[in-house]
Amino acid sequence: MDAEERELFRSGIRYATRQHTGAELDLALAELGWTDALAADPATAVAVLFEEQGESNATSSALDHLLAAALGADPATTAVVLPVLGGVDPPGSERGRPGAGAPQAGDGEGLVVRGLGTAALARRSSALVAVGEDRVATVAAAELAPNPVAGLDPRLGLVEVAAGTSARLATPSAAWAEAVALGQRALGHELVGAARAMLRLARDHALDRVQFGRPIAGFQAVRHRLAETLVAIEAADAALVAAADDGTPWAAAVAKAIAGRSARTTARHCQQVLAGIGFTDEHDLHLYVRRARVLDHLLGDSRSLTRRLGEQLLADRTLPAILPL
Repeated sequence: MDAEERELFRSGIRYATRQHTGAELDLALAELGWTDALAADPATAVAVLFEEQGESNATSSALDHLLAAALGADPATTAVVLPVLGGVDPPGSERGRPGAGAPQAGDGEGLVVRGLGTAALARRSSALVAVGEDRVATVAAAELAPNPVAGLDPRLGLVEVAAGTSARLATPSAAWAEAVALGQRALGHELVGAARAMLRLARDHALDRVQFGRPIAGFQAVRHRLAETLVAIEAADAALVAAADDGTPWAAAVAKAIAGRSARTTARHCQQVLAGIGFTDEHDLHLYVRRARVLDHLLGDSRSLTRRLGEQLLADRTLPAILPL
């Protein structure tokens, strides 16, 4: 897309995410042709939708769509079971037979599943469960017995999945690591969108709130917090753009870790600027703080990803190419 097409596309997505959420947003995205845009320009389609979704605090089944397509399934009928919060390892493991050797792919021995599902799981007939880096199982969604997660952000619609199934294993068309990388970049953009919304709320408050005869936006301490927040957000955005260009799981994990850390920085500074009003249910800040905290933990939180990346560096004893930020 050129600049004009991108702005027109963003305007349409922005309107849809402000007006709809959940299944209604899925329908609106279909009418807008988001899947066509995804096929033509994946980086732009992912960045625009997930940033706007983060800014509006909306939900959709777009993450399941991305992961299902990456794993070779039909996104229209298939959801994807995610790892437990904070994890990136496949949520499925093989259930062996007593006294038998390790089960082989396709032997019908079944799976033990422990992970998370999005709200899309209830709207799909089947779900993919990754088992190791190179296999997935297709499971009937009804077999997974999802349990709603109350937690910090019940509006997100996450469900806990813990079940044994008799599903047969198959070889996917893409590796789990590659699908996770795509999901991490998408969630990183959603974190950036949520952070931009928090910054906007804090900025508007700083311009409107008057102390000692002038807006608090003129106070140096407030200006510093807002400036540091903007730097953190732009750093995350730059890392995500570079990760999309790089295309490796390493770069995606780095970008997701930076986006999660930036969202936490944003929440802390914006809460300080908003002061007491930011703690109330009447103000919207808590909606974005809740969403950002949960998004940070999907497909690896910033702290665990940083630790894993460090361990990988020590094990490999080599440094990857520096991202062109």
